Amino acid sequence: MTDSGDFDAAWLPDAAFRAVGARRSVIRGGTDPLTDTVRRELIDACAWFGGEVVRDGDTAEFVLEVTGGSPDDESYTLRRAGGATTLTAPSGRGLLYGLFHVVRLGEDAFAGDLAPRTHRPALATRMLDHWDNVAVHPVMGQVERGYAGGSLFWADGEARGDLGRVRAYGRLLAACGINAVAVNNVNVHATEARLLTDRIGDVAAIAGALRPYGIRTHLSVSFAAPMLLGGPDTADPLDPAVREWWAAVTARVYEEIPDFGGYVVKADSEGRPGPFAYGRSHADGANMLAAALEPHGGTVHWRAFVYDHRQDWRDRSTDRARAAYDHFAPLDGEFADNAVLQVKHGPMDFQVREPVSPLIGAMPDTRLAVELQVTQEYTGQQRHVCWLGPMWSEVLRFRPDGEVPAGRLAHELVAVSNAGDDRYWTGHPLAQANLYTFGRLAWDPAADPRGVLDEWIALTHPGAPDRLADGLHAILDGSWATYEKYTAPLGVGFMVQPGHHYGPSVDGYEYSPWGTYHFADRDGIGVDRSVATGTGFAAQYAEPWAKLYESPGTCPDELLLFFHHVPYGHLLHSGKTVIQHIYDTHFEGVEEAEEARRVWADLADLVEPERHARVSERFEEQLRCAREWRDQINSYFLRKSGVRDARGRTIH
Repeated sequence: MTDSGDFDAAWLPDAAFRAVGARRSVIRGGTDPLTDTVRRELIDACAWFGGEVVRDGDTAEFVLEVTGGSPDDESYTLRRAGGATTLTAPSGRGLLYGLFHVVRLGEDAFAGDLAPRTHRPALATRMLDHWDNVAVHPVMGQVERGYAGGSLFWADGEARGDLGRVRAYGRLLAACGINAVAVNNVNVHATEARLLTDRIGDVAAIAGALRPYGIRTHLSVSFAAPMLLGGPDTADPLDPAVREWWAAVTARVYEEIPDFGGYVVKADSEGRPGPFAYGRSHADGANMLAAALEPHGGTVHWRAFVYDHRQDWRDRSTDRARAAYDHFAPLDGEFADNAVLQVKHGPMDFQVREPVSPLIGAMPDTRLAVELQVTQEYTGQQRHVCWLGPMWSEVLRFRPDGEVPAGRLAHELVAVSNAGDDRYWTGHPLAQANLYTFGRLAWDPAADPRGVLDEWIALTHPGAPDRLADGLHAILDGSWATYEKYTAPLGVGFMVQPGHHYGPSVDGYEYSPWGTYHFADRDGIGVDRSVATGTGFAAQYAEPWAKLYESPGTCPDELLLFFHHVPYGHLLHSGKTVIQHIYDTHFEGVEEAEEARRVWADLADLVEPERHARVSERFEEQLRCAREWRDQINSYFLRKSGVRDARGRTIH
């Protein structure tokens, strides 16, 4: 319970428990480990704030009761009447989530009357994928696309000996609603492959640290594991010997970790082995692993991030955006019930702006997980303030068929974690808001992200005066829009330094095999993905979107260059030309970042000095980089187009 000197308390500082810890509480029923966790949380809170956990039968202001039911039932009911607040749940799991709900409410949970209301998650699995390597990778380091130090789980080729911080991490995740974690990189290298067999004890130790907070542990595995780990000399998913190998290995995993969640697989993607080598489909590969997991209640998460990364940049008919749909939509209905197809929220790769993947609405007979990226690979790498709640909310509210939101079509929500062993968990203290927001939107995809941000502010800074809360909103609310303004315009994407993806390089991937192009020339910019004259990607959408995206006249401005190649003088719905929009937004983005820095500086008297200094340091880097983006982008397009800025500002 006590704030640690080694790491930040994030959204669970002791003071957040004041309302709970000041009461007389009683717990009725429940002998399971998660109810024990709730009991320990209450005892710790009462030790700090003068309350007491009393015996059943004694008068109490806060009554918590396990009514009995499925141990996997995460629901809870909260009510207040007659001077007592009552939290009931069928299981200790629900009681744990209910306790954190009461912590969020604070004193409001103990004032007036509350009509009974039952809460339950919209999605049963709410998972983080860690891209952590056991052994430090020579290029990607300890954590691939990690911007917050080293791994929470692994160091120097071994599992960390002290897992106290892993337990604290599980506590933070449970408090925002996350219930599953994959503990290693989807790019499974030789050392990491052994976690499945002779090093499964390391995974079991991590699972033991996460278990008290209801977190099920998952493992990324290589499709070629049989060949790498002394099994058959093939990985053909239809080979009986391969299937038997996976069944036996999986049974041993469950002997070590009875509540093991299952496997995460990246196959036939960016050089990873997969079923294509044997003439088999992705459904064949996923179903083989699903069959091994099914007797134990496990799930295979099969990533749909499959495309040609050796594309000929001269060939405009090949379109990376089409790839996931083309590979997987024909397989709808062929995946096992315990196989989940994990689909990136956009058709490309976690850009600051792209359309929602058409695959999300195209596979009604397949379990889908929508995959987000909390780690800010293309959105500032946790050196820039970029709160992604509004982006994710747009994705989850998007209606692929014009009727049902993507957040309801999805069976699960998964995200790439942004946490590491940095004191502040996420490197940039304000990036904690992204991790918290993901958990809360995974619990309720229809939630108002600004309301979620209110929660994060109130928990992270208990008793925060209005000036601090308003200041944080001023910095975070529009930060995604600000980042978009000074980076790649109108949905075209990328324009980043190759490899590490930080900072501007307008042509960085333009003549590469990765399929991430903008096709800027002297006459215009953008990728033609129309049916009439382009790659046909727009037709992968159902109506009304296919028609909307097909024409430059109806395509939303913010996605225009994703779907169309247009002249620089093309008039946007906003009334501006494309080229003037590029100039204006890049100047505006820098100005907005400068204003955010000023607001943060004015909050120095309200924020703990070390935290304030860390954020101030990051703002200096954000501004340096934003100015570089502005100047490189504007200069590039002035030179390409020959069209001067209508407002006469300096462009180099």
